Amino acid sequence: MIVEGAILDIDGIRPAYVRFRHGRVVETGAIGADGGRGRERRVHGIVVPPPVNAHTHLGDAVSVREPPRGSVSTLVRPPDGYKFRLLADSTATEKRRAMRRALHRMVREGLAGAIDFREEGRAGVELLRAAAQDLPLRLFVFGRPVRRPLDPTELREVLDLADGIGLSSAQDETQETRRAVARACRAKGKRYALHASEARREDPQEFLDPVPDLLVHLARATATDLETVRDAGVPVAVCPRSNALFGRQPDLARMERIGLTVLLGTDNAMFHAPSIWRELEFAYVGSRLRHRPVSADFLARAALVEPWRWLGAPEAARVGPDAPFPPLVLRLPPEDPAYQVVTRTTEHLMVRGRPPGRRGGRAR
Repeated sequence: MIVEGAILDIDGIRPAYVRFRHGRVVETGAIGADGGRGRERRVHGIVVPPPVNAHTHLGDAVSVREPPRGSVSTLVRPPDGYKFRLLADSTATEKRRAMRRALHRMVREGLAGAIDFREEGRAGVELLRAAAQDLPLRLFVFGRPVRRPLDPTELREVLDLADGIGLSSAQDETQETRRAVARACRAKGKRYALHASEARREDPQEFLDPVPDLLVHLARATATDLETVRDAGVPVAVCPRSNALFGRQPDLARMERIGLTVLLGTDNAMFHAPSIWRELEFAYVGSRLRHRPVSADFLARAALVEPWRWLGAPEAARVGPDAPFPPLVLRLPPEDPAYQVVTRTTEHLMVRGRPPGRRGGRAR
C-alpha cells in the first residue's frame, strides 16, 4: 500500500508518500517519486507516529458511576478523597479488569504509549503490569508508596517494579518526603514526578525543590511560574478535560509562546475515557472558547512527539522504516495536516498498514 498525502512527525510536516509492506513502513519520499506504476493500492491521507497518553490514572477506571460533585480535594486528594475510598473498596480483580479495558481502548485508538500514575504501592504497580500484559503498548508506570511517614523498605519495593515515583503535590507531601523520593529515584536511574498548581497556585520554589522530571497540570500557574518551570527545564503534562470539570484550564497559549515543553494526557479514568483524540479536540476548541488560542501544530506535537522524547525514544516519533512502532494512517485531507489531526481524528479514520479490502486489512 502507498499512502500519498503528508507526514506529521518529529521532523515536522511535509508532503510525502509512505510505502507499507506487511503493515510496516519500508519507504518514504516526495510525492510522485515512488515508482509504483499502479501495482500497489493507493490511498490519500496523513501518516503520523502513534500517540502517547502522557498522564493517566487508570486505576480509577474501576469507577462505573458518575462521581459526586466536589472540589479536587474532596474527589482525588490522598489519602481520603473519593477515588481512594473507591480503590480501597474495589477488589484486585475488579481493578485489574477495569485497567485492562482502559488499556484496550487506548490500543484500539492507535496509542502505543502511556504514562500512568499508579497508586496503592507495590500491589498497585503489580496490578497494572498484569493488566497490560501482552498489549502492544510502551507503558511507563509511576508508582506511589502508601505509608507516611515514608517507609524506605516500601519505597525500594515500589521502585523495583515501577519506572519511577509520582507524588500527589507539594501541598500533600512534605519536603522531606519529596527529597527522599527524588534521591531514591536518582539512585536507581528512575524518574520522579509531581502534580503542581492544580486546585490552587503553588510556589515553584516549593514544587521545584527537588526538581522533578515531570510536572502535571499547572492549571493555576502564573505567567512567571510558567517561565520558572521552563527555565528549570521541566516538561509539563496537561489535562484540559479534567481541569475543565473544576472550572480551570492550563494556559496553553502562553505555554506555547514561551517554549515550555508540553505533553498531553487524559488524567483520571473515572472522569473521562482515556482518548487522546478527544483530549486534542477539546484542548483546541477550549483554547478558543477562552480567547487564548493555541496552534494545532503545538497540540499535535504534545501527543505525537514530545512524550516520545520524554520517554527517551525519539525514534518512535518518526515515520520511517526503523521506527519501533508502526505509524497510523489517518484517512483525512492532507492539505492542513496538524489541524486535521487535532480536530478530526477518530478511530474510524485509522488504517493499520493497509486500507479495507478482501486481503484482510480493516479500518478502525
